[in-house]
Amino acid sequence: MRLKLLTLALTLAAVSLPSHGEDLLDAYRQARANDPVLAQADATRLAVHEGIPQARALLLPTITGNMSLQQESGSSSSSQEFSSGQNPGHIRSRSVGIELDQTILNLGDIANLQAAHSTADAQEQTYEAAAQDLFVRVATAYFTILNDEEQVKYAKANEEAFRVTYDQAEQQYKVGIAAVTNVYQAKSFYEAAKATTISTENTLSNDRQALTVITGKPVGDLKKLRDDLPMDPPAPANPDDWVNSSLKNNPNILSSQYSVNAAEHDINAARAGHLPTITASISRAKSTAWLENGSYNVAGNGRYGNTIGITLSVPIFEGGATQSKVRQSIDQRDEAQDSLESTRRQTVQNTINYYNSVLAGISEVQSGKAAVDSAQEALEATKAGFQVGTQIMLDVLTAINTLTQNESTYATARHQLVLNRLLLKQSAGTITYKDLEYINSLLQ
Repeated sequence: MRLKLLTLALTLAAVSLPSHGEDLLDAYRQARANDPVLAQADATRLAVHEGIPQARALLLPTITGNMSLQQESGSSSSSQEFSSGQNPGHIRSRSVGIELDQTILNLGDIANLQAAHSTADAQEQTYEAAAQDLFVRVATAYFTILNDEEQVKYAKANEEAFRVTYDQAEQQYKVGIAAVTNVYQAKSFYEAAKATTISTENTLSNDRQALTVITGKPVGDLKKLRDDLPMDPPAPANPDDWVNSSLKNNPNILSSQYSVNAAEHDINAARAGHLPTITASISRAKSTAWLENGSYNVAGNGRYGNTIGITLSVPIFEGGATQSKVRQSIDQRDEAQDSLESTRRQTVQNTINYYNSVLAGISEVQSGKAAVDSAQEALEATKAGFQVGTQIMLDVLTAINTLTQNESTYATARHQLVLNRLLLKQSAGTITYKDLEYINSLLQ
């Protein structure tokens, strides 16, 4: 119910949105209203839930009404019942009735109902996993675009720096104060920088389209990640606590567990094929017969009669089909258990990896910032040394390239740190809309 209310609220909020998401929450609201992956998961969830009333219906009363109309050619034996000494022609009859059937004992149908409940619970958790994954997919697409924009900015700055250096080298060569080697080196770096700019711009264009696929809306200008990111470690600070949370709350694990439960009920349903079933029935009907000329000659003709009965059905032999279904159900249960164990192990691995990635990411961001500052100072010093002749052109070109690489690495580390925090919460099964709100507060 909580998810349904959240979906309704976000859908209504998305109605008044502009044609593009300005921040992360805008993009998420659009995705919640338009993402086909989540919509498919929701449709599947609703369809699977219909298995419950269908399975329950087999245990509830069924009422059947019937009416038949028949015509029989007259014969000597049958005609004597209506008249004697003459050919009655056709004999027509009509029967009308209603019947109620109620299952008294059918352990197979009971087990199937239990299996339907477990299957619905599994699909509910699968939908929850899809809803949580939408947080991550939107955030990943959003921050990928932000990182791409940073890469384009640095690539263009790098290209411009190499262009200026290349122009300077040409001028110095023309006036005879520098060797042609400087021109060739500067041009080589400049041309490579232009190719990098084209490549980063193409990547940005493709990744903007990737966000459009999720939101269904064109992507406009997005708010950027602010400079002063919090460097707090994960809380709690013990990876075992995160692992325990994932084993308890991760919807993929819960879905697999419900699937195992459903498979256990399927085994019981298959084994019930060896057991007897009891059904009760009550019917009320009447039959009317008349000759072709419309005369009636049967005592009790047209009167209602009641029938009450209980039927005991005992399966004896079905060609080995029941035993085969039991073996098949056991194999499917084993498959579900193996899938559950695989999901558990993968989830534990992911949780530990994301926890360590957050810790490492904090150090990477801090080191990356220091590397950018140092590279900037090194470039200024190298340019000054080149002016006085203590550095060569290749040193300047290398310093420019180093600064750009450090800036690129730093930008990637900052955006990835934010995503790793979100991925850690997803793996632990505790990610919520509030987490997206917090990340959105880091934008400017």
